Amino acid sequence: MSKASVILYITVGILVLFLVSYSPKKNSDHDHHHHGGGHGQHHRLKLRSSFNFKPTRHDPIPFDPLVADMERRREDKEWERQHIDHSHPELATHDAAPGHESQPEWEDFMDAEDYLNDEEKFNVTDRLISLFPKLDVSPTDGFVTESELTEWNMQSSAKEVMHRTQRDMDVHDRNKDGFISFSEYEPPSWVRNSGNDSFGYNMGWWKEEHFNASDANGDGLLNLTEFNDFLHPADTKNHKLLLWLCKEEVRERDSDKDGKIGFEEFYHGLFDTVRNYEEDNHNATHPYHDLPEGPAKQLFSQLDKDGDGYLSDVELLPIISKIHPTEHYYAKQQADYIISQADSDKDGRLTLAEMIEHPYVFYSAIFNEDDSDDDYGFHDEFR
Repeated sequence: MSKASVILYITVGILVLFLVSYSPKKNSDHDHHHHGGGHGQHHRLKLRSSFNFKPTRHDPIPFDPLVADMERRREDKEWERQHIDHSHPELATHDAAPGHESQPEWEDFMDAEDYLNDEEKFNVTDRLISLFPKLDVSPTDGFVTESELTEWNMQSSAKEVMHRTQRDMDVHDRNKDGFISFSEYEPPSWVRNSGNDSFGYNMGWWKEEHFNASDANGDGLLNLTEFNDFLHPADTKNHKLLLWLCKEEVRERDSDKDGKIGFEEFYHGLFDTVRNYEEDNHNATHPYHDLPEGPAKQLFSQLDKDGDGYLSDVELLPIISKIHPTEHYYAKQQADYIISQADSDKDGRLTLAEMIEHPYVFYSAIFNEDDSDDDYGFHDEFR
């Protein structure tokens, strides 16, 4: 870290502490809501629960590692309770899940929102001051850029996803050998109840073909990394699994069942998905023509390497990451949103002062405010 950056952090920190210590709490009537029973002096944030059993997660990841850890603990306990209720109804009770007392230091603040709303336990400004040097790393110049914030979000997301995978592995690894066999993995209950011949089962991500594609080393078992890819195939670097995703797209879009995708099948479905992805990323590389299908024909011809007028599964590989966006896509969306809200001088990057000026932007990814019309939460497309 440069000497100038250290001086900047210290100077801004002293200035902020001075203002906090000697300035009256402004907008207390407008911004602060009193809730009977405690924490009334703090800007009350309402947690939007993101807990679910889906194999993939596209909710925004908590910006703060401390909040993320508390969220994981809370969700783990809820997950344990639901798993016991579902898998072992004879053991299910409405008392605390096993391990409830294993972390007594968190007992008073099992929900992260309670922790954040207790000023003696959590100071948002202090947290931002301590986190800023961890974000400002490429390079260390006193500014947090979109790429730095995206990388931070990616690292947070990787920890979150792997934590969920480990939890799933603990459940499905019945012989506790550290691997998942195909017989050990159970598809969701709604799949089992629908029957093996149903359309949903044949198209599902739990199929043996998907399992084999996830098995990168071909030993018939999934280790933690392979099982993580199995649950989150869009983020894999395993070529076999990416090709499986392409095959699934052909199966789903191939309305005439000829084993490949013609232009009409491409134009009515896949192209809109790819185009929307590119527009979201401001990276539309295919110019629009007078005819509405012009851009689609151009992209189709670029993908159709053998020129036979159809797209095979292999020919979909260049756009599979746009059909199934990766965590990088969502991490960048989150970074773009944060910068758009906190970048006061509109220079495309954040200073520590700007972050302190908009502290709740960094916590609005998982928190919504109670009883307020202020737009602290993510827009609909991010939910």
